Amino acid sequence: MSDEHELRADKSGERLDVFVARSIPELTRSRASKLIDEGLVSVDGTQASKVSKKLSAGQRVAVTIPPPKPTKIEPEAMLLTIVYEDGDLLVVDKPAGMAVHPSPGHSSHTLVNGILAHCDDLSGIGGVKRPGIVHRLDKDTSGLIIVAKNDAAHVSLARQLKERKVEKMYVALVEGCVTPPEGRIEAPIARDVKHRRRMAVVENGRDARTSYRVLREIGRRTLLEVRPQTGRTHQIRVHLASIGHPITGDALYGRRGDAPVARQFLHARRLVFLHPRTGERLELEAPLAEDLQQALEALERS
Repeated sequence: MSDEHELRADKSGERLDVFVARSIPELTRSRASKLIDEGLVSVDGTQASKVSKKLSAGQRVAVTIPPPKPTKIEPEAMLLTIVYEDGDLLVVDKPAGMAVHPSPGHSSHTLVNGILAHCDDLSGIGGVKRPGIVHRLDKDTSGLIIVAKNDAAHVSLARQLKERKVEKMYVALVEGCVTPPEGRIEAPIARDVKHRRRMAVVENGRDARTSYRVLREIGRRTLLEVRPQTGRTHQIRVHLASIGHPITGDALYGRRGDAPVARQFLHARRLVFLHPRTGERLELEAPLAEDLQQALEALERS
C-alpha cells in the first residue's frame, strides 16, 4: 500500500527535491528526485515535472511513496552471527571470506543474500525491499557491519557516517615494529593507475585519515588498534602499507610470505553510534575471529 504525504512549503525559494527530502525524514534527496521524475509528487494539485522547481511559501505538496519493489537478489539461508537487532537495524559479525554484496559472477553466498533470508520485515531502501548496507568490509576482513532495515534508519546512519559520528575500531597485525607507539596517518587515497585492483596514496586523492595505537609487539610483528576517521576503500590496508607496515597476510598491499593466517589480519572489533530512531548510544563489540586468535597464540608460542 502506498504512503500519502500532504505537505505545505514553509519558505520560498527552496528546491522541490530538497523540500521533500527535508520534510520526509526517511527519504534521501536522490529518492525524492526519483519520486518527482516518476510523477508521484504534485504542487497545488499539478504534477511536478522538475526536481529543481522553486517553491513559494504556503504551496501544497502531495507525495505518494509506493510500496517497495521486491529485490532481484535471492535470499539464501545461512548462519549469521547477529550482535544486535531490532526493527530498524541489525549489526552482524561478518566472517572472513564472505563478500558483502553480490557482484557480476558472484550472485550468491554474500552477506546481503543471508540478510534477505534472515529478515522478513524489511520496509525497503531506495524503493526496493532490500537491506541497506551502510558501510562495507572487504571480503577477507572479519567483524562488525551495520545494516539498515528501512529508509529512515539508512538515512540517519549514513548521515552519522558522513559527519564522522560513528566510532570504528579495528585490530590489525602488521609487519615490523611500529614506532612511535601512537600515530596518525593523513594521506589522500585514490585508485592506483597502474593496478586497478589496488588503491594508493595519491596527492590529488580523497582525504583519508587513520589513527593507530600499539597494543603489543609479537616477535617481528606488531598488534595495533586502528581507528579510521574516514571511510575510503582499503583505507587501513593502504595507510599501514604506506608507512612501511603492511598488514600481515595482505597479498595485495604486502606479501603472504610466512604469514600465520590465510588472509589479511584485520578485524572490525568495535562500533559506537546513535540508534537512528531512539538516539540511544550503542556500543557493540565482536571478539577476534577464531583464525586470527589462533594465529596470535601460535606466534606467541614460537
